[in-house]
Amino acid sequence: MKINVRVIPRANLNRIEIQSDGTLRIHTTTAPTDGKATSDVIKMLAEHYNVPKTSIKLIRGATSRDKVFEI
Repeated sequence: MKINVRVIPRANLNRIEIQSDGTLRIHTTTAPTDGKATSDVIKMLAEHYNVPKTSIKLIRGATSRDKVFEI
């Protein structure tokens, strides 16, 4: 399953919002340096979908706010 994600770094709290088009907006308190925000997003997705972190792969958008993940 592919998931489109819009990452909002340096937010006030960590949370996941589901948009009307199916895109997830993930707010993370982590700064987007050295991939730290992306790793936090993977952690949040793993908790949200109740799967291990190793089953989530980043397909596209390593340095972008718009990312595509595959579970």
